[in-house]
Parts: sequence; structure tokens; C-alpha cells
Amino acid sequence: MRFAGIILFLLCLPLLPGAHVPDAVREPVSTASASAGIDRFCRELYGCFERHDSKPGYEVLRKAVTGFFNLESEDRIGKNLLTIIDFSLSSNRERMWIIDLNRQKVVHSCLCAHGRNSGDEYAESFSNTPSSYKSSLGFYVTGDTYTGKHGLSLLLDGAEPGINDKARERAIVMHGADYVSRDFIDMNGRLGRSYGCPSIPMENHEEIINMLSGRSCLYIYYPDAGYMKTSSLLGDDTAMEGMSRFLYESLTGNLFSKF
Repeated sequence: MRFAGIILFLLCLPLLPGAHVPDAVREPVSTASASAGIDRFCRELYGCFERHDSKPGYEVLRKAVTGFFNLESEDRIGKNLLTIIDFSLSSNRERMWIIDLNRQKVVHSCLCAHGRNSGDEYAESFSNTPSSYKSSLGFYVTGDTYTGKHGLSLLLDGAEPGINDKARERAIVMHGADYVSRDFIDMNGRLGRSYGCPSIPMENHEEIINMLSGRSCLYIYYPDAGYMKTSSLLGDDTAMEGMSRFLYESLTGNLFSKF
């Protein structure tokens, strides 16, 4: 198994909250220990990615994994898939990645549009306000699929109050769009923009949307100081329970029950 180093780390899980061990042998874990554990997990995961693969930056991955584990600790995750969108990058670059945590690999990467009032080539402004036509940052849990004006689309539930929790009210969903393509970039000098939705290329959009549906994790990143300070899903100590649960399932052979 390519995650051998992490599985060996699991041998120490009687020290971690959330592991399936008797309460009597559990001990508190310091924030420093939690950070070290998550750092190790992320380094091993990042090392599993192929060198030539398109992939997110390490620090972005680190934040995304932390949020994933926090949501896991709250029993909000149904699939071990982590989608990362890095809106600090140019919209003319691939900036969306789907990571299969079961297999420790990037299984898809593509272009992704931001909201038209968030910026032109670069996204710079974000909002949770209805009719703002801006993208919202933070962590989402995917819902069901439906067929609407953009064809097959994916409902998104914002997991962070005050940051993206109006996603349903704003009709922020993942859908395919013709303006998310290299041809559009060649003709216009930048990618097209949405009304706030993370729109993806029409090519393979149905396959991607079906894969992500059913409570997988989506993280939209931007180095916004206010968000980083207020997000409750970026804490290492609270993420440890989710990480220990994930690793316990991996060790006991139950990992694939969530895919």
C-alpha cells in the first residue's frame, strides 16, 4: 500500500481522539501533535501524486485536507473525494483538481470559472450575498444531481455559516458551460465567467458531476486573510478525529465502503 507510512502512524492512534479504541486508553492530543500528524498525512499524500500530474500547491492541499477531516469528524462526508479549486490562479489555467483519497491520486483536473463580479481573468472579490454574482470561498458538501438549464448539474451545500451557507438560496451549483474552454480563452483572452457557480468544461461534465455527487468535499481557496481567520474548518486539533477515523477505516479494510 502506498500509504504505508500513514498506516504505520495509525499504530499510535490510541493517543488520538476519534479512533475506535476504548476510552480508557485515549489521551488528549495537543494542537502541536495534531498539526504534526496532519502535516505527515499531507506530505505522504502529496508524495503519492505523480510528478507530471497537474496538482494543487502543497499549502492549498494542506488546508483542503484539514477541512475535509473536520467535516469527516462531523459525519458530513459520504465519499472520500476531495475537490480543490484555487481561485488565486489565473482562470486561463487548470485550477480545479479532484483527489481520490482512497487511491491517493489526482483523478481529474480542469479549468473552472468564477463569478463575473469576482473579477476578470483573476478572481479577487467574493461574497455570500444573493444576486452578487460573485463566487464564495470555503468548504462545501456536494448534494444530489438535477437537470436544469445547464444540463446535468450538482447541488452544493455551503458548510461555513456567513461565508458560503447561502449557496442553495443563491443557486450556486456545479455545472458545465461552453464558456469554460480553451477555445473561449483563445477568442477572448480569458475564460468566461458564471453568476457565481464553479462552472466546468462541457467535456466529461456529466461523468465528473455524477462522481462528485453524494456528500463529497469541495474546497474553494483564495488567500483571503479574513476567511483564514474566521473559518472554523481549518483547525488542526478538531480535524484529528476525522483523520484518525479515515486511517482506522483504511487499516481495517473498510475504506472503500465510502466510495
